[in-house]
Amino acid sequence: MRYWAMCLKRFLLVILAAAAVGCASVPAGVQPSPNDPWEPFNRSVFDFNEGLDKYLLKPVVAGYRFILPEFVRNGIYNFFSNYNDIYTALNNLLQGKPKEAGSDLMRVVVNTTFGLGGLIDMATPGGLDKHKEDFGQTFGVWGIPAGPYVVLPFFGPSSVRDTFGTVADLQTDYLFSYIKNIGLRNSITGLRVVNARNTYYEAGDLLDGAAIDKYSFLRDAYIQRREYQIREGQDDEEPRLPPYENPYE
Repeated sequence: MRYWAMCLKRFLLVILAAAAVGCASVPAGVQPSPNDPWEPFNRSVFDFNEGLDKYLLKPVVAGYRFILPEFVRNGIYNFFSNYNDIYTALNNLLQGKPKEAGSDLMRVVVNTTFGLGGLIDMATPGGLDKHKEDFGQTFGVWGIPAGPYVVLPFFGPSSVRDTFGTVADLQTDYLFSYIKNIGLRNSITGLRVVNARNTYYEAGDLLDGAAIDKYSFLRDAYIQRREYQIREGQDDEEPRLPPYENPYE
């Protein structure tokens, strides 16, 4: 418990550090959202994330795409996707869905055994559907309210509930939390972030060229999408959310 408290403290300190940048003003004519009472603060963190993406992450991903051929990038994507299926299985089990959890574990077995350690996705063509669950969704299924919307440094759109879910995701992630070799751990973490951003490499450009308030669009899409995921997509089409995805997924 003490270890978890220390990790949560460090995580919240990162958020408070971002607040020191200052609070951005809300553009004129933009209607406030009842789900976003901390909008000026959230916009300042959003601007920080946008700058980080524009001047650091996206150029790195451009080099990544230039150096590595597509089949290598696909293999890296499949490897991390296969690894994440383990945690999806755990969350499906915690949500009371043993059938889906069993399917997720079978995906790991098939892809690890016949897909060269997960570099090739053999499970999807074999009829084992891909799921994606995390602790934020699990907390939502348990009935914990989302709370106010919040933008996290580096991680992007979230909520109070999903912030605690992100902490739980990180602390149960073997690659992130339990590898003792710092250089290896940082290298793997960096590759995961680049891999995640590569998946949505061109998505941000579509929003940048549109005559919309990008912040409001991403906020509303995130809230709708999380509700969709928790309700298992009942009668709705899943909203898309470019370009922010949890970089550790």
